[in-house]
Amino acid sequence: MGSKTISRRRKIQRRVRKKIKGTATRPRLSVFRSNKGVYAQVIDDNAGSTLAAASYKEVQGATRMEVATALGRLIGERAIAAGINNVVFDRSGYLYHGRIKALADGARGEKKEDGTNELLQF
Repeated sequence: MGSKTISRRRKIQRRVRKKIKGTATRPRLSVFRSNKGVYAQVIDDNAGSTLAAASYKEVQGATRMEVATALGRLIGERAIAAGINNVVFDRSGYLYHGRIKALADGARGEKKEDGTNELLQF
């Protein structure tokens, strides 16, 4: 890839980041996916700080999908512990499919009877 060309994911990422901003009341849940694993951060863009973070190295699972779901639950629990209930989901240019979807579902948790989620709302 040449220095002037920008990958498809980077173009999507830039386009989405124009619209999505994490604030103190509703921070951004950013996801990075590599071939080995998945990383997640809860970011306040106004202050420029990371409020909670989790890595695939901190959870265990037999498959990459199970690891992504467990990572979603972990980042959800850490965000709740930091006093965050609502987030904006930033898929970072990845398709909402597979490990990204599994992480988002894990971060939401189970549905309650009143229609809200167990962990994070987004």
